[in-house]
Amino acid sequence: MSGIYLHIPFCKRACYYCNFHFSTSLAGKEAMVNSLLEEITLQKDYLGQEPVHTIYFGGGTPSLLDAGELHGLLTKLRATFSVAADAEITLEANPDDLTADKLVMLKEIGINRLSIGIQSFHEADLVWMNRAHNSQQALNCIQLAREKGFENLTIDLIYGGPTLSDEDWEQNVQQAIALGIPHLSCYALTVEPGTALGHFIKKKKMAPTDPDKAARHFEMLMQWLEAAGYEHYEISNFALPGWHSRHNSSYWQGKSYLGLGPSAHSFNGISRQWNIANNAQYIKSITTGKVPFEMESLTTSMQFNEYIMTALRTSAGCQLEWVAEKFGADLVNQLIANSQSFIRMGRMERVGDALRLTKAGRLFADGIAGDLFI
Repeated sequence: MSGIYLHIPFCKRACYYCNFHFSTSLAGKEAMVNSLLEEITLQKDYLGQEPVHTIYFGGGTPSLLDAGELHGLLTKLRATFSVAADAEITLEANPDDLTADKLVMLKEIGINRLSIGIQSFHEADLVWMNRAHNSQQALNCIQLAREKGFENLTIDLIYGGPTLSDEDWEQNVQQAIALGIPHLSCYALTVEPGTALGHFIKKKKMAPTDPDKAARHFEMLMQWLEAAGYEHYEISNFALPGWHSRHNSSYWQGKSYLGLGPSAHSFNGISRQWNIANNAQYIKSITTGKVPFEMESLTTSMQFNEYIMTALRTSAGCQLEWVAEKFGADLVNQLIANSQSFIRMGRMERVGDALRLTKAGRLFADGIAGDLFI
């Protein structure tokens, strides 16, 4: 089982916090789509004979593509790869792009899951983030999507920002619960180098982020969503039973995936590769019949560390039997020994054949994983 990710590197405007690869100029959109179609052909052998169970249009803002462009890409993917009949096909979308006509066309071409970048239901937060939509559009698009037949919905929410009070954060989460959104991806506001937010904070034009507030919001989030029946199946992801993201779960489970488009990553278990993060250079290279990527082969220690990093973020945790089969008994014993201090601190627990984080440990996931690396 494998997945395919397509990076659509265009946005209407630059959100202050975003460090993903994108351009706010749509001048090269047609050339980019043509290049993606060509890369599909060039990468036709990457996944071998593995069936494709998930397709994910990410970005950027993939909803800026029209239905014809998306349909062309899906048609080419189905003709090139063995795409399962029940494949999960996700489109990331901004609320302001989801008109009634657009939603009807998306449904007709086979999109069956929408990942909507809500971020907040409060106007002040959206203005501060420089989002392209407003709070009313955030609410309206969910209702409209449901009216047009989309039940498999996920929304993004951001917490820990300076304009978001504890009360506003609770209203955001409770609004999502009240709307019956089956899947939520919730992220702490982070300041990435090279972003507008990083520049503004450095120039003291914006207040720095507050890690204590972010931790508090995360703890509140876990409490509210657990009470509402959501499963906290990955550090940033919560779902009602039966609504886990199949595509993102494949990343955390170490499945193979192919990334198409500028900056997209691919992984086949033994190596990782990533395309150049430059639209013009990507298009130029593809037109000559070459995918512009760099690659690294993964050593045993890199594979082990990657497994620890991803598995520990999930509710399933690190499966000791799988570690033994893949890496040997010595590394299992080392992992168990190194986890003991975190177990005594109440940040990890052993449940059967799995080592996993406790609620308290989820606040320190990256640090704990780093300490368990070899």
